[in-house]
Amino acid sequence: MYMLLSPVLYGICLKYMKNKTEADDVFQDAFIKLFQKIDQYKFNGSFEGWAKRIFVNEALEVLRKKQRRLHIAIEDTIVENSIDGNSDNNGMAISQNELLEHIQQLPDNYRMIFNLFVFEDYSHKKIAEKLNIAEGTSKSLLSRAKRLLRLKINEETSKKVS
Repeated sequence: MYMLLSPVLYGICLKYMKNKTEADDVFQDAFIKLFQKIDQYKFNGSFEGWAKRIFVNEALEVLRKKQRRLHIAIEDTIVENSIDGNSDNNGMAISQNELLEHIQQLPDNYRMIFNLFVFEDYSHKKIAEKLNIAEGTSKSLLSRAKRLLRLKINEETSKKVS
């Protein structure tokens, strides 16, 4: 099971955490939880989907605890812009690894909302309920995360062209 699922589940950890060390910690803790709760799997839906939920929830819990320790309000953000997807990257695409690196560099609250919305396909309503924030806050943080990603991608592609 570990060999089969670990690439996918570790990828989830990398998407949510800021660096490899944090991702490794979440990966280990989430696998422990998975084995502790394996008797709770009801054979409704895929086992992989059930396992992914455990890993996403573990990553979110770590991020929530981190925010509480630092006393960072989820609305307290720096970037005030949004991504619209209309920007041209001079026809250059970035690799999946480069995109992952940019996502990992996002502030925790941006990365959390971005991953839930884009990769986990959560609605803003579901994100708001899960994180105990306003739906508008979720929309705003996603917009800011996308804008910051767009800026980083544009900077990178500009460097490649130069």
